Amino acid sequence: MLSLVIVLAIALAVYLGYKTNINTGFFCFVFAYLIGCFWMGLKPKELIAFWPTSTMFVILAVSLFYNVAAANGTLEKISRSLLYACRKFPGILPYALFAVAVILSVMGAAYFTVLAFLAPITLVICEEANMDKLTGAIAINCGALAGGDFPTAALGVVFRGLMGTAYQGAPDLTPIDDFTATLTMFGLAIISSLIIITFFRFAFKSNRNIGKGITFEKPEAYNKVQRQTLTLILIMMAVVLIFPILKLLVPGVKVFSVIAGQIDVGLVAIVFAVIALLMKLAPQKEIIAKIPWNTILMIAGAGMLIAVAVKAGTITMLSNWIGSNVPTWLIPMALSIVAAIMSFFSSTTGVVCPALFPLIPALAAATSLNPAVLFTCTVLGAQSSAISPFSSGGSLILGSCGNEEERNALFNRLLFVAVPISVGISAVYNLIVSIIM
Repeated sequence: MLSLVIVLAIALAVYLGYKTNINTGFFCFVFAYLIGCFWMGLKPKELIAFWPTSTMFVILAVSLFYNVAAANGTLEKISRSLLYACRKFPGILPYALFAVAVILSVMGAAYFTVLAFLAPITLVICEEANMDKLTGAIAINCGALAGGDFPTAALGVVFRGLMGTAYQGAPDLTPIDDFTATLTMFGLAIISSLIIITFFRFAFKSNRNIGKGITFEKPEAYNKVQRQTLTLILIMMAVVLIFPILKLLVPGVKVFSVIAGQIDVGLVAIVFAVIALLMKLAPQKEIIAKIPWNTILMIAGAGMLIAVAVKAGTITMLSNWIGSNVPTWLIPMALSIVAAIMSFFSSTTGVVCPALFPLIPALAAATSLNPAVLFTCTVLGAQSSAISPFSSGGSLILGSCGNEEERNALFNRLLFVAVPISVGISAVYNLIVSIIM
């Protein structure tokens, strides 16, 4: 009963926010308080502790730094340079953005880091190239996730560990090769992402005129302030990426592991934002004014209500339901859809996979399904709803929008267009993969 009430509360909060034009986060705050404290008996301090401090801080910090580049025209100059590079084939822009995101992720950048770097630039590129912004958002989101699934990348390492843990709970079964399974996952994720991007690229009328009516003039040279800003962006990327990469390449050197453990994209962004202000690269008042407070409040409210759902056992209930109610041939699709629903409400690596992976060894043994495919279906399903505006990636994309009206429009499209289409394509794709493999 409690889990049903929480799910209805989440749905009602989204509906009320959409209907009244009042920030959805405010309704989430109210429902989290009423359900958490007056039904579940949580202390107010316990509920307040559910405030998603880490996510909020990263959005704030990254926004501050990239607002410098937005204010002095650096982001616009970068976008014009990329547009000029694709001038002969402007229609491939979504795939170019996808490739950049994949490369960054495979190199070791965390999903959140890749979105933080690319979201502001991507939205400017979409504006300049007459490309649907939802398509640009899908391209970098899919690229960051698919690249992260590589066996030595940020997400891939986590998934390998969770696969090993899943088989520890089934000692009578022979564990699979987690490296090979994750490499398979990476390949299937790339194909799935390209299918989703291609759908968005050609299904929407707003993408039929990509590059048309644009002269693709060679951009002017960067001025001194823009060169300094671009240098700071590149240095920041290097600081965030280099030590995690060195940790993977040279695992025996302890100093690399220690430093990599202390690198946080939010804190690094704050440091570079202060450096940019000291260098007078943009007015402080302007970069603070551009912080997406509406998005931050929405994410905070949704985070608190979702944390109440996790505390109430709603997530566990969903995972346990699969084992006893789903026909064998539908298990891959069911895992995909349930993972997508859970990921909409919670973290893929922190909640969804730890909850569902332990079910897979026994399910695979009982049904003769390929366990590597089931692991992949779970991950791809969870990642298919990661574009949700309530997720970290979706929130960063929203936070990169230039104005409130545009942000609200993109919020609705992410929630009611991107998520259903991505989840649906992923579910069908996973079913086909399970039949083939």
